[in-house]
Amino acid sequence: MSENNSPDSPEEINALAAEYGLQLSDQDIAFLGRFLDVLFEANTRMNLTRIVDRKQAWTRHMLDSLSVLPFLEACQAQNMLDLGAGGGFPGMPVAIVRPDLPVTLLEATGKKARFLVDAATDLSLENVTVLSERAETLGSPEGGGRFAWDVVTARAVGPMRVLLELALPLVVEGGYLIAIKGERAGEEIEEAAKALRTLNATVEKTHRTPSGTIVVVRRDGPILKMYPRRPGEPSHSPIGAPARERR
Repeated sequence: MSENNSPDSPEEINALAAEYGLQLSDQDIAFLGRFLDVLFEANTRMNLTRIVDRKQAWTRHMLDSLSVLPFLEACQAQNMLDLGAGGGFPGMPVAIVRPDLPVTLLEATGKKARFLVDAATDLSLENVTVLSERAETLGSPEGGGRFAWDVVTARAVGPMRVLLELALPLVVEGGYLIAIKGERAGEEIEEAAKALRTLNATVEKTHRTPSGTIVVVRRDGPILKMYPRRPGEPSHSPIGAPARERR
């Protein structure tokens, strides 16, 4: 156990989890705490998180990630891809708490992808697969991942109008993007109006949590083969962005 502020006691963690409408088992808490140990140890060698206080990590990483659980269940997801997994959020906590759910972690940075492989092995997470490639490549007509997942999750991946182009070509028709956004979620949704129309998608609901805003987007229809565009293009020239904002 870390010497940072908070022990991983079930009582203390579940008091925090109750604010998210969650109840975790002792086993869940033990495995999530083990993942924090692995994350903090690896963070001494590479930049995985700026948060080094254990109690903050529980709220801003673990519980923030697990806030997608009720929406995953409502979507009746049979599989899930976490886009831009980084240090493993939200995918790793979800995989720990939902061992029945196949979770694919997509992370383009090689050393972070290797960390995720090692962490999944350390925790014996047989439901986790790690892919080290870009979303634009995986979701292309030749990429092998187009329209392959019931749900794509994303956290801190970029503005909504960029994220939609990266995520929705990976989702089955009628499937969902579940994004964890911040206080600007409403503004991002407004800015993404053209991207939503272009990609045949609808914002089904938003929900505030103690640490963010869940945005649930449903893919309603076909997506043109030109989307996603080449690697880097969605972020440099987002769908619907004014010309002055394009890089």
